[in-house]
Amino acid sequence: MRHILSNHRANLSTIATWAMFSRGLEPEFSHAVQRQVASLKGPAIESDDSITDLTALLWCSIDNDDSRDLDQLSAIEPLHQGKIKVYVAIADVDALVKKGTPVDEHARQNTTSVYTSALIFPMLPERLCTDLTSLNQDEDRMALVVEMAFSEDGVLLDSSIYRARVRNKAQLAYDAVSAWIEGEGDLPEPARRVKGMHVQLRLQDELAQKLRVLRRAEGSLEFETFQPKAQFDGDRITDIQQQPQNRARQLIEEFMIATNGCTARFLAAHGCASLRRVVRSPERWSRIVEVAHEYGVTLPNEPDGKALEAFLANQHKRDPLRFPDLSLVIVKLMGSGEYVVERPGHDPIGHFGLAVHDYMHSTAPNRRFPDLVTQRLIKSVLSSSKKAYSHNELANLAVHCTAQEDAAQKVERQVRKSEAALLLHSRIGQRFSGLVTGIGDHGVWVRIIEPPAEGRLTGALPELRVGQALTVKLVSTSVERGFIDFVLVH
Repeated sequence: MRHILSNHRANLSTIATWAMFSRGLEPEFSHAVQRQVASLKGPAIESDDSITDLTALLWCSIDNDDSRDLDQLSAIEPLHQGKIKVYVAIADVDALVKKGTPVDEHARQNTTSVYTSALIFPMLPERLCTDLTSLNQDEDRMALVVEMAFSEDGVLLDSSIYRARVRNKAQLAYDAVSAWIEGEGDLPEPARRVKGMHVQLRLQDELAQKLRVLRRAEGSLEFETFQPKAQFDGDRITDIQQQPQNRARQLIEEFMIATNGCTARFLAAHGCASLRRVVRSPERWSRIVEVAHEYGVTLPNEPDGKALEAFLANQHKRDPLRFPDLSLVIVKLMGSGEYVVERPGHDPIGHFGLAVHDYMHSTAPNRRFPDLVTQRLIKSVLSSSKKAYSHNELANLAVHCTAQEDAAQKVERQVRKSEAALLLHSRIGQRFSGLVTGIGDHGVWVRIIEPPAEGRLTGALPELRVGQALTVKLVSTSVERGFIDFVLVH
């Protein structure tokens, strides 16, 4: 136990690496991958007539404070009569990572970057995803650009996709941008250095909020899931904090949803099968109806996103403390997202949670393999060349990417549990306020409020109900297994 307490990060790194192996994910890059990366001279440079020079636009990136793999940039331009044009640039990873190469094969195996507090397992080697294929500030990079025109009300009028050269003028972070938008902080320093960037950010935020209102009117579901993140001081874990939703995260979310819809329709319009991201209409809707009934709300008998969103929005307002637990119940009943192949001319399955018909993953090719697949499909259309993937290849990838994404999420969850056990280990015997989050054959589960962590309630228990507030005492932890045990304080 002394080793656990002396270097938290190293211990969590070991747990994360073991979890990767156990879930069929590769935690390290092969020698062949390392040789390929070592042979690269620098970022991709192409200059034929099909590549537009957009380096003069006021591009910015907005991501997490510690993000170094920058996948997309955005810029905005007012037009006449209240219309507005948005540009989203997506890193051209395919320009350096060709299909079938060792780097591509590793990416295809894992299909996603895996993010844990102690250690990140990037899908691409760091020299690529944080440098040569990252849209880094003050560097020229190759990109695919999705150009979208919107009406004054936020309705998409038209879009186009083309290759371009771009230059990130300001690397920004969610929390600082959001604080400025909300009037709670100064304009971030990288934005202050760029003349006109404050206008860019205001216009982008205004449009994003209009897009958000339109989607919610269509039944887009707003969840607040339990996503705690460990805080470190050096190698020691010091706290766990819930990651808040904010205006800057909403800005990027809305622009990415719009972009993903445009890429999906672009491929369909050009007769190209694609790898779409779908969340089907819930088969367990009747159970969702039962959950709503427990809160005194009657939902329609058939799946209805607008009615479900109204119920969720009302509960969020009435009981924000318990809303993450309700969110998790509904998310589980809806079923997880998956990748499927959709052929042109077929009715799209769509994404029930986002309330959109056309949706795919295209905006994060440094971090997700389906996005790189989509990028290659788009480039094959733009160059009028042979399709980058056959239908059978796409079908196999859909199944594989869905399975590996699920594995990656289990790794991340497993490490989050170990983080909580590690942070709480020194607090055995203390009392905490909590809420019952689950009752089943395997026991009763409770979420404590501060720090945000979940564990099992042991010992003889009275009849309890989900959502019930109680006081618990911490009795044991297992860092390796991610177990936290509480007893009820009467």
